[in-house]
Amino acid sequence: MHELSGSTMSIQEPGLRERKRRATRRSIQLSVLRLTAEHGLDQVTIDDISRDAGVSPRTFFNYFPTKEDSLAGDLPMTFDEETARRFEALGPDGDPLGDLIEIMAEQADAEADGAVDPELHQLRRRLVAEYPQIVALKMHRVREFEAAVSASVAKRLAAGGTGSGGTGSGLTGDVSTGSAGAGVPAGDPNAPVDPEIAERARLISLLVLTVARAAWTSWLEHPESASLRELLLRSHARLHEVAGAASRG
Repeated sequence: MHELSGSTMSIQEPGLRERKRRATRRSIQLSVLRLTAEHGLDQVTIDDISRDAGVSPRTFFNYFPTKEDSLAGDLPMTFDEETARRFEALGPDGDPLGDLIEIMAEQADAEADGAVDPELHQLRRRLVAEYPQIVALKMHRVREFEAAVSASVAKRLAAGGTGSGGTGSGLTGDVSTGSAGAGVPAGDPNAPVDPEIAERARLISLLVLTVARAAWTSWLEHPESASLRELLLRSHARLHEVAGAASRG
């Protein structure tokens, strides 16, 4: 794993403007959750949500495109273009899976947009199961996250030509780390992705989601026991233990 602390991957402490933005986003989500619990989603309007949150409808739309989006809330991790660019800049060597876990751990420290807010999650968990469209929206966001991570990992591996015939050492010999092989030529973004690179990238992205879900579930059950960051790193270590035991068996 690359050392991300103090590097370009480090997440800066939010300034006053960012803290206000997060507080507004959280207020909107609390309002839609409370109003939906009291009246039902169909009976709640964006005007109602905005009034309860103390913002204008225009401000609401600066944060969420629909009331369904505000009810679904945010994933506990993000992978935007800037994060992808910095992740890919770490190069094909090292441990892409470990680097992704470290990115999520730093995001957990920053508590981006209140996405790791246990109060919001507990309120939301009691509601979303009643509305299939919200469940579908949340699943769509997870799939988008997985696709974005998979594409970024593939770019990073392809930069070093990690593909068919490549060797590496990761969870089971070649899952999380790649080395030179017969992959996509470095610097050629239009070249087709080697099937082995695509498969490895997809596996890494799914492992990231598995680690995140394990940590997230543990944290929600016992938020006082450890920070989400600690649980992410612990889940990653457990994954290595399980994979190591399986390979020895």
